[in-house]
Amino acid sequence: MKRFFLLTVLFTFIAFTSNAQTAPATKGPKLTFDNGQDATDVDYGNIEFGSDRVRKVKLTNTGNEPLIINSATGSCGCTVPTPPKDPILPGESAFLEINYDTNRPGGINKTVTVRTAHGTEHYIRVLGTVKPQAAKEIAVPVGNSIIKTEGGNN
Repeated sequence: MKRFFLLTVLFTFIAFTSNAQTAPATKGPKLTFDNGQDATDVDYGNIEFGSDRVRKVKLTNTGNEPLIINSATGSCGCTVPTPPKDPILPGESAFLEINYDTNRPGGINKTVTVRTAHGTEHYIRVLGTVKPQAAKEIAVPVGNSIIKTEGGNN
């Protein structure tokens, strides 16, 4: 009977201590992206020269306090992010706009850094390829006739 009592007390103690080791609830704001992570990619894909420049990234506050975005900066002048101006309330979402200069042909591999008022940094990779500008047909007068030729980058 003594053993049964001691075993019961031991198992009860183990049950209570293992229950106490659950992860604490997140306090404060927490920024997450659509992928559920604290970093994400924006893929422009293979786009035409001079095409749509703006992409939007959804930011969600999965914390329990308002989320304030202090700044969003691009890794170069060709990538300009515009963060939301108002705080993002717990459970709500807002959009960050990324404006990439699509008048620059070639590969896109840039980074946008998002900084919150609580001192966290989050990263967005901007990827894709801008196709070269299509050649334009131009008319050149020669004597009394006009010759059509392909011109580039005009």
